Amino acid sequence: MIVVKPRVEVEGPIDGAAILRSIERVARTCYKSEDLACDGSAERLVAKLLSHDPPHLAMCDHVTIRAKFVVDRGITHEIVRHRIGVAYAQESTRYCNYSKGKFSEQITVIEPPGLTGGAREAWLTSVATAERCYLAMVANGASPQLARSVLPTCTKAELYVTASVTAWRHIFKLRTGKAAHPQMRQVMVPLVAFLAARCPILFDDIDHSEIVDPAEVVEVTS
Repeated sequence: MIVVKPRVEVEGPIDGAAILRSIERVARTCYKSEDLACDGSAERLVAKLLSHDPPHLAMCDHVTIRAKFVVDRGITHEIVRHRIGVAYAQESTRYCNYSKGKFSEQITVIEPPGLTGGAREAWLTSVATAERCYLAMVANGASPQLARSVLPTCTKAELYVTASVTAWRHIFKLRTGKAAHPQMRQVMVPLVAFLAARCPILFDDIDHSEIVDPAEVVEVTS
């Protein structure tokens, strides 16, 4: 059994200035004001779009950002509820056979934050039992898609999310607040902080204050 922490990989490079210029080009097409584009105009225009109540986000639909979440399957179940302006690809427990060598013949799980003492020991015992049962089922002829019935919710899942800036803003507003699941906040709060640092204006109004045990967020470029 492999125990890992959650992680987010953002597909880059993330060029905030280029993103703002792209949104500006789309917006100025509506008003045929392309001749007004100049140094600093993209920042001013996007800030104006977001200052409306409600914000004028249609122009932000034209820019997408892709991230890969490494989280437990319970969190993926919540993320994929967001359907508008979002595309998903997720690690499949139907087709991934964790008894095979490329998975080191063991399952990988995400440890919930804050477990200590007896609670953590109980969690470790539970996932170890699930792993033994999964491997025994496959060894006795069960297919991975049937053996997965004993896998715990904390089984590690890799989920690609490609979403428009508009969709990301909606996701962050729902998934970074105090009412969100602690493990959701573990990945969403550092992710919005990461993007806000690289994309001026677009995410500045979303709270990304520090949390306990935040997930690592890295930029991955080909």
